[in-house]
Amino acid sequence: MTIWSKLMRDPDRILRIKTVMLRTGLSRSTLYRKIRDGSFPRQLRISINGAGWRESSIARWMADPAAYRSEETAS
Repeated sequence: MTIWSKLMRDPDRILRIKTVMLRTGLSRSTLYRKIRDGSFPRQLRISINGAGWRESSIARWMADPAAYRSEETAS
């Protein structure tokens, strides 16, 4: 199986902030505070004025929010 066929079968959608807030139950300010602390996934720049989160990153955080540490701070 090629990487392309795997991506097409199971795409990783980009979620915007309103969707992330609905799924997590967190406020905007709490999201950004947790990002700064390294306890929530960082968003991706998707355009000059837009950003979003990988759905898989949000799902990983939701699976165990207390134990989540971003890759930058995990060591």
